[in-house]
Amino acid sequence: MGPHPAVAAIRLAVRRVLHDVLTEFHRHDGHDAPAQEPRRTTAAAPRYAEAGTAGSPALPDRPALPDRPALSDRPTAPLVLVACSGGADSMALASALAFEARKLGVRAGGITVDHNLQPGSGLRAAEVVTRLAAMDLDPVEAVAVHVGREGGPEAAARDARYAALDAAAERHGAAAVLLGHTRDDQAETVLLGLARGSGIRSLSGMAAASGPAGRYRRPFLQLDRQTARKACLVQSIPVWDDPHNIDPAYTRSRLRHEGLPALEKALGKGVVEALARTAQLSRDDADALDTWAAEAERSVRDEAGQLECAKLYVLPPAVRRRVLRRAVIEAGAPAGSLFARHLEEVDRLITGWRGQRAINLPGRVEARRQGGRLVIRQS
Repeated sequence: MGPHPAVAAIRLAVRRVLHDVLTEFHRHDGHDAPAQEPRRTTAAAPRYAEAGTAGSPALPDRPALPDRPALSDRPTAPLVLVACSGGADSMALASALAFEARKLGVRAGGITVDHNLQPGSGLRAAEVVTRLAAMDLDPVEAVAVHVGREGGPEAAARDARYAALDAAAERHGAAAVLLGHTRDDQAETVLLGLARGSGIRSLSGMAAASGPAGRYRRPFLQLDRQTARKACLVQSIPVWDDPHNIDPAYTRSRLRHEGLPALEKALGKGVVEALARTAQLSRDDADALDTWAAEAERSVRDEAGQLECAKLYVLPPAVRRRVLRRAVIEAGAPAGSLFARHLEEVDRLITGWRGQRAINLPGRVEARRQGGRLVIRQS
């Protein structure tokens, strides 16, 4: 008899991602086919690292990292890490990675991030490390971080977590980091973007691969949360339910336990699946528009590289605003601080020119219309 359907589903999802990682890894090394290398079955002693302490400044967006090893020094099998909180989604992901990695000759490890936001968080991180090591993952590591305040508690925790995962991936030379986001998480992300009045890129939700060189992989975006939980149950894998996930103080928690159930009650079942499908369709459209904008940008600059207002004016609004966004970010505006209202004001210099003054933008960047050109630079 084969594995339970839930277990089979999570393993298949992870297997597909590992095949992609293997293909990319050996393509970069100049090999035609993945080398099958037996994994060690003795887990190394769990490691702990500090990535910030209480009272220290918030972690930078991209910490200083060691140089990558030369190709000749690289191992013959890629290392794939799983980011594991101890919850059902990430524990199911860890178990599937451990199972599939042995079959495919992939080295597999695990990282858990201790956000230091709850009493006893260090002990829970140590428990997760022990469970990952028991699955034969190697290396396994707990990383403690300091969560700042910028952007609100959820955004600050996310920034600290990804900074720690980036550093861990570089430290261990990982080819990929697996994240346990499910279809339900994708639906919530789409709704949050919709509520903020964001553009199509925000409505496209989370990508299956993102980060530097596609480092972060999300195998479960086509699976629901219940499948991951069921997989843990039938395999007797203990899980930890984060109390923050049911705390109404957090926007995503309210959406999960109040908003989505209300939508399903009003509209019927299938809302989550429809939102996830919307994310994929939006991503396809956003990718196409981004490509169009990149090509259009070359045609709207003069010989000196200045943006010509007359040529910008004839572009479709969705394309023109993408060109403007790229130009503003290249001038030094932080992408995370650049909102739709900023781009609307810059766009009026093209479509509603009445002699208005320069537009002040994040990062001390200003945009002004001058002699039929749009000049964007730091003040």
